[in-house]
Amino acid sequence: MTTRMRTWILLAGLSALFVAVGGLVGGTSGIILFLVIAVGFNFAMFWFSDRLALKMSRARPLEPGEAPDLVADVEDLAQRARIPVPRLYLMPSQQPNAFATGRSPKHSAVAVTEGLLALMPRDQVRGVIAHELAHIRNRDVLVTTIAAMIGAAISAVAHFLQFQWLFGGDDDESPLGFVGMLAAILIAPIAAMLLQFAVSRQREFLADATAAELLGTGRPLADALGTLQRGVEVLPMEVNPASASLYIVNPLAGGGMSALFSTHPPIAARIERLRAFDAAHGL
Repeated sequence: MTTRMRTWILLAGLSALFVAVGGLVGGTSGIILFLVIAVGFNFAMFWFSDRLALKMSRARPLEPGEAPDLVADVEDLAQRARIPVPRLYLMPSQQPNAFATGRSPKHSAVAVTEGLLALMPRDQVRGVIAHELAHIRNRDVLVTTIAAMIGAAISAVAHFLQFQWLFGGDDDESPLGFVGMLAAILIAPIAAMLLQFAVSRQREFLADATAAELLGTGRPLADALGTLQRGVEVLPMEVNPASASLYIVNPLAGGGMSALFSTHPPIAARIERLRAFDAAHGL
């Protein structure tokens, strides 16, 4: 409950930052305009986020009789999670990965890659599915999608202001003049990025913990995370960066400094928490 509350607070902060950028851009009228845009984003994402995410990933519905083990495991784990069985989709990628989407448990979907089914043992696939169903049960998929869209909008506004500034924009009409314009261009996108990362990272830890509870052990998911990480390093996957935070592991993850700006917590930290879950329960 504490993690979910923190996530909603962070999302509220992201929305407030978006409106604040409107104030820097256009004063009171800018605040009103950006508030209307923020409400419009939230409304659009509520109704259409699942279709957008599935289309961006080129996912197709699972055919009747296809992947029977996957279907059986999803039905079993959905029953344990006390949620409706989600629609299942298959993505044309050899990188093992998966994500969940939808506005509510009754309107949800889980998409897995071909590589997930081909390269991973069934117990690890169950771990991945438990994680995605945990997202659905925790109702945090929609939150993350909205956060990503608002963050992208803030960055887009900053880029527009930078272009206007470099090619003849006039700062005199801005309520905060040069300082306000500079804050909108430089500070707002960084703040949006940090807030979005905080939303995404918290939800991954929460989903891991919920998955361990559904399975009765954290071992299958811990093993799966190790396999998934190796798959990301070896098998490339074409993913729109705006949707990367939806996946169980970042399909665009890199090493070095880029790990500091990843939308996901470090895999080692997630595995450590899952091992600690088993140790605390004598498993």
